[in-house]
Amino acid sequence: MSTATEKVLLPCIHVAEGDIPPRVLVCGDPARAERISRRFENPVCLAQNREYWTYSGVYQGVPVAVTSHGVGCGGAAIAFESLWRAGARAVIRVGTCGGMQPEVTAGSLVIATAACREEGVTEKMIPLSYPAVSDGETVAALSQAARDRGIAVHKGIVLTQALFYPGFLESTVKLYARAGVKAMENEAASLLVVSSLHGVKAGAILAVDAPAFELVGVDGYSQTAGGANVAQAVEDGIDIALDALIRIPLS
Repeated sequence: MSTATEKVLLPCIHVAEGDIPPRVLVCGDPARAERISRRFENPVCLAQNREYWTYSGVYQGVPVAVTSHGVGCGGAAIAFESLWRAGARAVIRVGTCGGMQPEVTAGSLVIATAACREEGVTEKMIPLSYPAVSDGETVAALSQAARDRGIAVHKGIVLTQALFYPGFLESTVKLYARAGVKAMENEAASLLVVSSLHGVKAGAILAVDAPAFELVGVDGYSQTAGGANVAQAVEDGIDIALDALIRIPLS
C-alpha cells in the first residue's frame, strides 16, 4: 500500500507530476539522452525504464531535462503525453532522419516546420485534417540559435512515417518528395500533435544520416556513409536545440 508521501509515477516514463522542468529535449536513443545530460550542470537521472530514460539539470542557468522515447510514434506519444502531465511546456526533438531532397544530404540539419501524419497513431487522437505543425516561436528560436552558431540548416515540412523498413506496399515517400518534403523520420508528428492539443510549444531539429530508404533502396542506404559529417551534425543539432530551448518564451 502506498503512503500519502509517495509519488505516483506516470506510465512508462516513471517520473511523477511536477518532476519535469518546463523545458525538455527529447530523443529516440536512451544512450543519446545520457550523452545530452553531460552538457547539463548538476545532471540527475530521474528514471530509466524501458526506452524511456530521463535526466534533469541546468543549462546556462536554466532548468532543463532530456527524455528518450524510442523508435516510432506509438511509444513516443506515451512519452510526450506523460511529459506534459509531468510539467513540460516547451519540447524540442533532436534526432536523425533520411533526406528526401537532393540538397538534403548526409550531415545536413533540418528544422521541421510541420510534419505529414503518416504514422498511424495521431489519427486515433484527432482527425487527419488537424495539422501537425511546429510552434512558431520554437522554429524561430531554433533558426536563430543555428545562425548564432554559424551552422547552415534546411527548414521545411518533414514526413513522419510508421515504417522504418519499407514493406511490400508502395509508400508515400516518393509522392511527398515530389511535393518538396525535406526528410523522413518516425516521431515528430506525434510530438507536434500531442503538444498542440495540450498547449505545449514544440519543434524538432534533425540530422540527416542518409537518403530515405525508398529513394535509394535498402541496399543503398547506409547510416555510416556520412561518417564524421553525420556525427558532427548530431552534436550541432543538440547544441542548437539546447540554445533554442532556453530562449522559448513560456507565456
